[in-house]
Amino acid sequence: MLWNAIADMNVLSEKLLDLVRTQGLIRPCDLAPLGISRVSLTRAVHREQLEHVGRGLYGLPGRVVSAQGSLAEVARKVPKGIVCLLSALRFHNLTTQAPFEVWLAVENKAVKPKLDYPPLRIVRFSGAAFTEGIEEHVVDGVTVRITGVAKTVADCFKYRNKIGLDVALDPLREA
Repeated sequence: MLWNAIADMNVLSEKLLDLVRTQGLIRPCDLAPLGISRVSLTRAVHREQLEHVGRGLYGLPGRVVSAQGSLAEVARKVPKGIVCLLSALRFHNLTTQAPFEVWLAVENKAVKPKLDYPPLRIVRFSGAAFTEGIEEHVVDGVTVRITGVAKTVADCFKYRNKIGLDVALDPLREA
């Protein structure tokens, strides 16, 4: 009986680690479809199989984090959000500015996401502005939705009052 319980724990532990390897970062709500309890996360952290990355986020210890690691964290915490404007410019190497917040587009009537870290700058898009010109890129093992180069440049002019006209002109020359 005890051996069966230990074998079941090992199987769940392997399922959990496989999930983290495929998704890069996981949230506790990702475990329910696989039948893994949330307490498995705590146990894996104590066994140093997982690392607590941020509030509600777990990853493999010693994982390589790129310069855009905050984009991966935001993508996991706000799955319907789209990285846009200054953050997208930085991702596409169209600016030398390094924004201290992640610029994120959400649907016009969506609830504003609240995160402790990284800081967010929310922009509201609706209709075609929210669905067209979106690309998916893998950052640190996480699929991140980011506006494409052309859409990013166009959005910079659309939101020039928020980001500044000089910031909008530089990527136009680069692109």
